[in-house]
Amino acid sequence: MKQGRLRILGALVLTAGVSTFVAKPAAAQAKPVLGKLAGVVRDTAGTPQMGASVELAPEFTGATGPHSLLTNTQGVFQGSKLLPGLYTLRVTLAGFLPTLEKHVRVSPNVTTVVRVELESMYASLDQLRRMPSNAASNPDDWKWVLRSAASVRPVLEWMDESSATVSTLGAENRRPELPRVRMEFTNGARRAGSPSNIAAAPATAVAYNQKLGGAGSLLFAGQLSYDQEAPGGGIATVWMPTGTLGAGPHTALALREAKIGPDGPTFHGVRLDQGGAISFGDRLLLRYGGEYVLVGLGTAASSLRPRAQLNYRISQDWYTELIFASMPTGPAPLEATEVQPGAMLTAALNELDAFPALLLRDGRPVLQSGWHEELAANRKIGAHGVLQFAGFHDDNRHVAVYGLGSDALPASDYFQDYSSKGFVYDGGASSNWGARVAFRKKLEGDTEFSALYSIASALAPVNDMDNLLRDVLQAVPRHSLGADISAKVPRLGTKVHVGYKWISGPTVSRLDGFGESLYQMDPYVHLTVRQPLPRWALGRWEAIADCENLLAQGYVSTSSRDGHLVLVPAFRTFRGGLSVQF
Repeated sequence: MKQGRLRILGALVLTAGVSTFVAKPAAAQAKPVLGKLAGVVRDTAGTPQMGASVELAPEFTGATGPHSLLTNTQGVFQGSKLLPGLYTLRVTLAGFLPTLEKHVRVSPNVTTVVRVELESMYASLDQLRRMPSNAASNPDDWKWVLRSAASVRPVLEWMDESSATVSTLGAENRRPELPRVRMEFTNGARRAGSPSNIAAAPATAVAYNQKLGGAGSLLFAGQLSYDQEAPGGGIATVWMPTGTLGAGPHTALALREAKIGPDGPTFHGVRLDQGGAISFGDRLLLRYGGEYVLVGLGTAASSLRPRAQLNYRISQDWYTELIFASMPTGPAPLEATEVQPGAMLTAALNELDAFPALLLRDGRPVLQSGWHEELAANRKIGAHGVLQFAGFHDDNRHVAVYGLGSDALPASDYFQDYSSKGFVYDGGASSNWGARVAFRKKLEGDTEFSALYSIASALAPVNDMDNLLRDVLQAVPRHSLGADISAKVPRLGTKVHVGYKWISGPTVSRLDGFGESLYQMDPYVHLTVRQPLPRWALGRWEAIADCENLLAQGYVSTSSRDGHLVLVPAFRTFRGGLSVQF
């Protein structure tokens, strides 16, 4: 009896031992749940620092050696697939004192965000010495790795957007960053002819950047014109949870109101924009967005305007883009805005002027609208050049046609701009295919050169019959060739952007409007000058002058049932004044 019990007990012990022996390897094969660490490195002035060396050393046993990372042009670094635990973070960069952060915790399925501020090694010797705010010219080596335009961010800088929870850890040596402000005192319009844009009148615009939470930023922008007979203005807010343009989602809201003359109606407009970017691995990037526009001028008009851009990196030198966007194209979308000093404040001001043109059709308001589809291939040329080949299709439902005419034009179809003698007219629907070859190269210093060739169709008067204007206008093929250069004058610090775009024949609508916006190349002679002024008060002051179609070229004289008209693809405009940032 006792021997039987001993045999049963021995069998149980043997079975438990075998189970334990088998279970241990199975447990050892289970993969640990990993975490991520991301952060941004800035100097004391808030300027992102590219090329900073970031070393992550684990403070626990059983981990691999230290991880070495580098910051990109936004000063952002990211370490993925890290074992959970405490790490020591060491940041070094030439010209700055090394920074050491201990006990940075990485948790499973969590992206820990660290903000590090570097102190200049000269700060203790000379408090007046600071890293210049325009030092963003150095990171251009990274900007031009895979870049086709100023509004396209490098493919190699893609951030992996995951659904994991994000925790924020402030650096111990980080000082509170002061909000940054930009004010502009100007006269003139960026675009004339529509109440949905800033009027051609003396105005003041203000942008304000307020940090919220760990890394978030809330931008405010406002504008007010001083025309007593036709006052107008607007406000805009932009919320960026990551605190950096293009590095995460954003939400923008803009409101505009303008009086159309002393006895005219009042324009009301609301624009809501949402966008962001998602990466899929290290080759595929999706930028997405959409906006809803609602305007009122007696009756209401609305438009839903989605956009998407898919970038795929084929090799180190080639990448492709598949683009679907709403027309017209205004300022670059926030998820694709290039990061430069003051870019966030400029983007907030651009939101005030991002409404599509308001048109009239049989007495009711409609919004300029259409679709743009494009497939592009980009080839890196040298260290700082990019060559683009693109084919596109534009399907416009309401084309905005601008011109000059008498006050006797029918008010049901011609929207007269009160602040000028111009008008805007609904040219109807048009559809065309086109192609583009573009080249952009950064030269020495802050000099950048762009060249653009496009072939597509644009509206032009084909006869002077006694018909409605939109029946007189037909889509005709045209060629265009343009080049421009932007540079900074040594010593004086003057920033100049000048260029010329030639069109093979008369047109009254934009030829390759998407390419014009992408490469900032408007028709005919365009000139922008920004001259820094001596420091005499708080902040950095600049005198600004922005001229479009300086020689008043491309004006087309035609006739229709409504009378004799002068149509223009681009008005000759001037906008100038003062700008201060602090």
